[in-house]
Order: sequence, then structure tokens, then C-alpha cells
Amino acid sequence: MAPLARRLAARPPSCGPVRLIAVDGHAGSGKSTFAGRLAAALGGAPVLHLDDVATHEELFDWTGRFAAEVTGPLAAGRAARWRPYDWVGRRFGPERTQEPVPVLVIEGVGAGRRALRPLLAGLLWMETPRETSWGRGRRRDGSALADFWDGWERAELAHFADDPSRPFADVLVRQSGTGYEWSSGTGVTPRPPGSVTERDDTAPV
Repeated sequence: MAPLARRLAARPPSCGPVRLIAVDGHAGSGKSTFAGRLAAALGGAPVLHLDDVATHEELFDWTGRFAAEVTGPLAAGRAARWRPYDWVGRRFGPERTQEPVPVLVIEGVGAGRRALRPLLAGLLWMETPRETSWGRGRRRDGSALADFWDGWERAELAHFADDPSRPFADVLVRQSGTGYEWSSGTGVTPRPPGSVTERDDTAPV
């Protein structure tokens, strides 16, 4: 993971003093696990999970709130302040604060959307097929959330049809049996592919 982390950390700040690194992909594609490992390789960079931003009523319509609470303040060199959503209680929880840092990793479906791309220092896309990703998510959450997944799949399809992230990713990440492989995306100058091997790979989240 170190070579990829060095490439990303060397990029110029993109949101005020902060380098925003987005990890996007289908639900269940392994974004959270990969983002955590990337953040560790970046020297313990904080990770902001978009599951804490989205709500039942705003699966993808949270852009304005995110700008007001997170990217707007960071761009001005101030602390971001937001209240993570409780998916069980269906309400917002206690406020969290994130001071401007050299690198902040944002992970979640829609992290590479057009409203955020101008503020990103890097956009990584998890190359796990949609059907595989959704199958993992359904198995993880169990039958009790089957109805939620039915609605989520429709919403995700509509979101990426209108606002795709993958064509704009500068790094594509693939999972293998022993870890991750990464290569350049379509919108940047090609560079040699790299790979990361970790024997203790965990199930995607």
C-alpha cells in the first residue's frame, strides 16, 4: 500500500489545506476495508464514511448538507462539523468534528460524484462488479434488510446512471486472493500498474 499512499500524499491540497482522497464503488465492493488500510498507509489519516452522511430519506441527496458541514468549512481552513446518521434509530447522533488535516479519506457510494470531484486530490474506484458487490452486501446484512436492499439497488442504479464516478477515477482498485491490485484510471496519463499483497485480507465492507 505504501507506493500508492506516497503518490496520493504527494499531490497538492485540493480542499483548502486538505487533500481529499475519495474511495467510491458499488455497495458491498470493499470500500471501507480498503479505505481503512489506505488511511493507515497514509500515516493514520482520518476516514469519513458517507454512510454517516446519507439517510433513509436522502440516500444520495446529501450534497448540499455535505458542502455546508464538511467541504465548505475545510476549504476555508476551518473544522468540519457533522452529525452522523443512526440507521437503526433513524435520527442524527452527536456532533463530530474534523479539523483540517493533510489528508482526509472519504469513502462511500457517491464519493466521486460531480459535486465533489473539483475538491478531490484523488478518486479511487473499487473494481468489484455490481452484482458481486450487492450479493456480498445482502449476505452481510441478512434477510431482515432485504427490502432496504431492493430500494437501495434502484437508487444506486439511478445515481450512477445520472452521475457516474468510474469514468473519472484516476486509480482503479481490484481485489485479488491475496490483497489488492491497482492501476491508472481512464482520465489520467498511464503509469505502470502497482499491487499490494496482504495475506490477512478481510471480507469486504
